[in-house]
Amino acid sequence: MTIARRAANKVPEVTVYFWIIKVLATTVGETAADLLNMNLGLGLTWTTVVMAVLTAGALALQLRSERYVPWRYWLVVILISVVGTLITDNLVDNFGVPLEVTTAVFAVALAVTFVLWHRSEHTLSIHTIFTRRRESYYWAAILFTFALGTAAGDLLAERINVGYLPSAGIFAAVIALIAFAYRMRLLGAVFAFWAAYVLTRPLGASLGDWLSQSRDAGGLGLGTVGPSVVFLLASVVLVVYLTRSRVDATEEPAVAAAKINARTYP
Repeated sequence: MTIARRAANKVPEVTVYFWIIKVLATTVGETAADLLNMNLGLGLTWTTVVMAVLTAGALALQLRSERYVPWRYWLVVILISVVGTLITDNLVDNFGVPLEVTTAVFAVALAVTFVLWHRSEHTLSIHTIFTRRRESYYWAAILFTFALGTAAGDLLAERINVGYLPSAGIFAAVIALIAFAYRMRLLGAVFAFWAAYVLTRPLGASLGDWLSQSRDAGGLGLGTVGPSVVFLLASVVLVVYLTRSRVDATEEPAVAAAKINARTYP
C-alpha cells in the first residue's frame, strides 16, 4: 500500500492555535481532575475510572477517523490531560510513590515509547501520522507527556517548594529558549517540538494550580470550577474556529506523499 492510499495525516499542523489550545487543555486537565475528585466528591479512584472510560471512547472515535477532525482530536487531548493528571495523583496519593520516582518513571516510559516508535517507523515526525501504528505510538507518547508533566510540575512547585507561579515562569522560559534554539537552527524540528510539548504540560499544570489553590498554598484561591469552565470554553471556541477556518488542516494524502518522497523525515 502506498502512502497516498493511506489515511490522511491524523494530527493538526503546528500553528499558534495548536500551542494555545495545548496550554488551555493542560490547565483544564489539572483543574478538572481536582474538580471531579474533590469538589464533586467522586474520589480519586472513581474519577480515574470514569475518565479512563470516556478517554477510551473518544480515542476509539479518533482512531476510526480517516483524517484530522478538530473536535475529535482535541477532545482526546483534553481527556488524556485529565487522565494523565489522575495517573500521577493515584501513584502519589493512593500508593505513596514519591514525586521524584514518578517523574523518573514517566520520563523513562516516554523515552522508551520514542525509541520503539523510531525503531519501528524511523521517524518521530507528527507530519507522518498516516497509519494506525504510528497513531498508537503518538497517543501513547501524549499520555506519558501529560503524566510526566504533572509529576514534574508538582515536584518543582510543591516538593522543591519553588511555588506555582515561579514554576510556571521557569517552564515558560525553557520553552522560549527551545523556540529560540530552533529559530537559530541549533535544534531540529522534531526534537524541538517534543521538548516543547512535554514542557507545556507542567506549565499548564502550574498555572492551573496557581489559579485554583488557596492563598495559603501559594495560589489565587479561585477554586477549580471557575478556571475549569473558563479554559474549557476558550478551548471550545478555538476548536470551533479551527473547524470552520481549517487553518490547521493537514494536507491531502497525495500531496503529503509527494513531499515525503522528496525528503526524509528525521
